[in-house]
Amino acid sequence: MSVDAAELYTRYGPMVLRRCRQLLRNEDNAVDAMQDVFVKLLENQSRLDDRGLSSLLYTMATNICLNHIRSKKRKPTASYDEDESLLDKIATIEEPVDVGDAGRLLDRIFKRHPASTRTIATLHLHDGLTLEQTAQQVGLSVSGVRKRLRTLTAHLQQLREL
Repeated sequence: MSVDAAELYTRYGPMVLRRCRQLLRNEDNAVDAMQDVFVKLLENQSRLDDRGLSSLLYTMATNICLNHIRSKKRKPTASYDEDESLLDKIATIEEPVDVGDAGRLLDRIFKRHPASTRTIATLHLHDGLTLEQTAQQVGLSVSGVRKRLRTLTAHLQQLREL
């Protein structure tokens, strides 16, 4: 069953835009990311059905925003103020480091983990979603989310000890 993208844009567009604003903290970038979400939706609309679309769109928005953040880290064209996000702050846990060090630290942390682990960490640690809500957003069980977070925490602890 195909979905009506125009109706979904009207219905869920504000939610997707709020999510993009929350992660990107820049109106122009948030609007671009929101449009990317709906372009992806249009590309795949024939494969979708009408169940769980708000969760799907929320997760798509999160992933696309994280991709935008990663792209900016690789090609720094904007000032740090525009690109500031909680992910940068996480990397500066106790010792002050520059943005390049923070990006390298995050890359090193997430290199050994699936891309969805970054999404899980963002949803649970940044957005404050419960384990159950996070599991629902990413399509895993609560124990799967808990295991990913536990593995990530152990990896962080190993890096701290180095």
